[in-house]
Amino acid sequence: MRYEAPLLQEVLVQQTLESGLVVTVIPRPGFKKAYATFTTHYGSIDNHFQPPGEEPVTVPDGIAHFLEHKMFEKPEGGDVFDDFAALGASANAYTDYTTTTYLFATTQHFYEALTILLDFVQRPYFTPENVEKEKGIIEQEIRMYLDMPQDRLHSHLMRALYQRHPARIDIAGTVESIRTITPEALYRCYGTFYHPSNMMLLVIGDVDPEAVVEAVRANQAAKGYVRQGAIARWFPEEPEAVAAPRVEHRMAVARPLLLVGYKDRPDRPGWPPLTREVAAGLALGMLVGPSSALYERLYREGLINDRFAARYSHEATFAFAALGGETPDPDRLEAILVEELPRAPLTAADLERIKRKELGGYVALFQNPEELAYWVNHLYFRGIDCFRYPDVLQAVTLEQVEAVRRELLDPAHCAVSVIRPLA
Repeated sequence: MRYEAPLLQEVLVQQTLESGLVVTVIPRPGFKKAYATFTTHYGSIDNHFQPPGEEPVTVPDGIAHFLEHKMFEKPEGGDVFDDFAALGASANAYTDYTTTTYLFATTQHFYEALTILLDFVQRPYFTPENVEKEKGIIEQEIRMYLDMPQDRLHSHLMRALYQRHPARIDIAGTVESIRTITPEALYRCYGTFYHPSNMMLLVIGDVDPEAVVEAVRANQAAKGYVRQGAIARWFPEEPEAVAAPRVEHRMAVARPLLLVGYKDRPDRPGWPPLTREVAAGLALGMLVGPSSALYERLYREGLINDRFAARYSHEATFAFAALGGETPDPDRLEAILVEELPRAPLTAADLERIKRKELGGYVALFQNPEELAYWVNHLYFRGIDCFRYPDVLQAVTLEQVEAVRRELLDPAHCAVSVIRPLA
């Protein structure tokens, strides 16, 4: 199928192969770098699920991230990074709450690199020995995260916001949870979530979409995949109340850090897909964006610096807003934000200004393959066409922005994470 965005004069070509794998190509004529991601709809929150035709399974926290690490190891020794480097390509991977992505970027030997990407992600290799070795590596990574103030700030906020939902668990899991991971559990997760029916390959660059699709089709045909049925995923019922209104911690930081969070319901009735998160983003931009009156006041008073940020995150099973950054006085900044955000004026002129800014950011995405790929993957696995964004953005009304502000910025659903310097 071919999708067009007249506003951008951009094209997206998408084809579902016999294996169930979705291949998406965004051709960018003149781009020197080609960028590809191979993404599975499987993230850190997927720890209780039912493989098609099998019994339900519960797996250790952090196993999705652990699996991502193990995929780069080759049965014959060495790792796949060397194979990409030999072609002049750079490779990487990441796991978030809902997806795991493998990627490469290259200016040459694109189809050779594409073959490596497809083949190594579809060739798992787990043994008792290499799994035990990886546990030590990831334990060090987890301990490193514990020493990173920004990571701790966010992690503490998620545990304060959520009582039961696995979004409250660190993506890498805990030292205790990863010690229970076995090769059998890794193969069970791999077999369930790494099937082509649960994945998308995305290519962005100066490539021929039909040639990419045919190259992937030939690669997949040789592997004999049969389409897989739906995967059932279970999440505990999450109460509307936060787990804790406030979490404080002391670390070796020069200045205190503050993050104010608001827990939202992802399934509020009356909101079409994408509309609520666009409206919430607009509301935050109008209230505390760099051009807002409140931001200018806080900056002028020295309560924030240019690293202050506000964002709204929306997934199928959880949603929240978070805003904050470095501040010399977290208590005063918190008090101002909690008091001012629900009642600061929102005007039609401000809405149109922020819409123009957001539209400019959307257009700029198409000049940044890395950010564009992340955004396209994020929307695809929620069943949303990325080219719909401009229409949704333009259609959002001031009344909708007011409604989402009223529902989202409820003090009863607020939690605060603070990190203070060591005494």
